[in-house]
Amino acid sequence: MKAIIPVAGAGTKLRPHTYTQPKALIPIAGKTVLSIIVEQLQEAGVQEFIFITGYLGEKIQDYIKETFPSINSTFVNQGERQGLGHAILLTKQAVQNDEVMIVLGDTICEYNVKEVLQSKVSMLAVKKVDDPRNFGVAEVEEEGRIHKVVEKPHIPKSNMALVGIYKIIETSMLFDCLEANFREGVKNRDEYSLTDALQCMIEKGTSFQSFKVLNWFDCGNKDSLLESNATLLKKFGTSISPDHRFENVIIVEPVSIGKNCEIRNSIIGPNVAVGDNTTINYSIIKESIIGSYADLFDIVLEESLIGSDTEVKGETRSLNIGDNTEIDLG
Repeated sequence: MKAIIPVAGAGTKLRPHTYTQPKALIPIAGKTVLSIIVEQLQEAGVQEFIFITGYLGEKIQDYIKETFPSINSTFVNQGERQGLGHAILLTKQAVQNDEVMIVLGDTICEYNVKEVLQSKVSMLAVKKVDDPRNFGVAEVEEEGRIHKVVEKPHIPKSNMALVGIYKIIETSMLFDCLEANFREGVKNRDEYSLTDALQCMIEKGTSFQSFKVLNWFDCGNKDSLLESNATLLKKFGTSISPDHRFENVIIVEPVSIGKNCEIRNSIIGPNVAVGDNTTINYSIIKESIIGSYADLFDIVLEESLIGSDTEVKGETRSLNIGDNTEIDLG
């Protein structure tokens, strides 16, 4: 079993943060999106990972090698992004004929990973959504068998969205279908879709079983990222590095505070994640994510996303500030 994690996207909905940081490395609940995905799979027994990189790919490689030195990692570069189907096709040589678990690099879900890995049939994760037109959609029979998948249909016949987790046993057929679609120019919204390849597999006789995820955490934009941060902090619980300097500080749990943070005369929380080496003084911070090496002074922040290496001083605001920024609201 090998895990494929596509992380080549530019994450344009999380600008300005993704100008300097891959979307998969955006901090959330004291971790990163990518670390949560890798830890889930690693705890279930997966040790071989294939990362599809592109935009800021060297940061992904450095992060994986430093954070997960024990895993067997392969990096495949998607130079020209032509869709998820194209990205998966690039892994053919690395996968060979092994079974694969494909987890999109911006998909955090709660589900029984071991049960899915041990399944004797291929499986696709689904979740009911209000508007399925922006997703791949699965048409599911009563016993959970999937008889059709469609990418971003204009008139959906189902409200069961594919959430970005795919357990594929028949990998040789998957790559045959991807190659056929690429050869014949089968595109959806000018991209090669993985969903179209899955439908090709269904038409050739592959059986797919659906499984529902318990929770699906959206990290696609500022508001959804902050909401997911709050939910995951409640799930993980408060985490404060012992290597810190606090003076006259009130903590309202849950919070996550990284290493070497200096916080004085401030109220932190609830639902706040603070990166390493950050300084906070005379401030009130709640419902926010603060990056590493940030410096906050005399400010009240709520529902804010503050990048690393930032300096913010002044008044009450709701902010969305990228890395390497200095703001004086005084």
